[in-house]
Amino acid sequence: MANVITSAKDINFTISDLPTMPAPSRVLMVKPTYFDVEYVINPHMEGHVGGVDKMQAKNEWEHLRDGYKELGFNVHVLEGQKGLPDMVFCANQSLPYIDENGVRKVIMSIMHSDQRKNEVSHIEKFYEELGYKIMYLNSDKVDDFEGMGDGLWHFKRRLLWGGYGYPSSLKAYEQISEKLDVPVITLELKSESFYHLDTCLSILNEKTALIYADAFTDEGLEMIHKLFDTVIEATSYEAEKLFAVNAGCPDGKNVFIQQGCTDVTQKLRDAKFSVHEFSTYEFIKSGGSVFCMKMMLW
Repeated sequence: MANVITSAKDINFTISDLPTMPAPSRVLMVKPTYFDVEYVINPHMEGHVGGVDKMQAKNEWEHLRDGYKELGFNVHVLEGQKGLPDMVFCANQSLPYIDENGVRKVIMSIMHSDQRKNEVSHIEKFYEELGYKIMYLNSDKVDDFEGMGDGLWHFKRRLLWGGYGYPSSLKAYEQISEKLDVPVITLELKSESFYHLDTCLSILNEKTALIYADAFTDEGLEMIHKLFDTVIEATSYEAEKLFAVNAGCPDGKNVFIQQGCTDVTQKLRDAKFSVHEFSTYEFIKSGGSVFCMKMMLW
């Protein structure tokens, strides 16, 4: 099944043709003990260095953690590390997977920014303790790949959507596809404000996606529309200022989203999703929101 797809004309399958994959039942979160904006590595950080209200950030993080617990997920919590303020965005350091034999695997990231490279080893130790098979990309051939910030699993299917152009390179997906034996649909990102795929594409269930259309090329949009029956679009304001598309739908029906995204929230409810709003204003200062702040695990 290994195949890197860059054009809609190369998609010769439907979602129902693909092997199924169980939905994750666990969540990893990293405490925001040392969270702050200490440098600028994306446009959202500009003007916010030293400007995080740490008590408010702690409250926001705890509210989100409790949301997963209320849905019945097993939540694993790691301590933050001094000097690694963005480790709280634990969607970025890895790409976990479960194969058809039930073997849990994880590909560790090669972080793009020097400021974040040391986060990976701390997350790797957690996977070792859980008994995951640890896998690595060949750093001689791949410069960068930032985990589930750019690699998104199709809900309950063995298909990966891969964003590239900013922190992650297209070449990474050739190795990922081969190592995990899955097809990868690659989407070029064209706006620096939407630097990770999880800022402009949220896979809600097998048939539905939430997107910010202007973040993609025409070719990328064609691929998205070809495989999703329903595509919900966010406005420019809600996508860029409120990180509306950095929402998460861990079970195919309950959507966690930044509060105040009134247009997207109504569209989600019209599509029969249950919407749960969370304040992540402190984390948006660093360029992340609900989806970035967790890792779904098997």
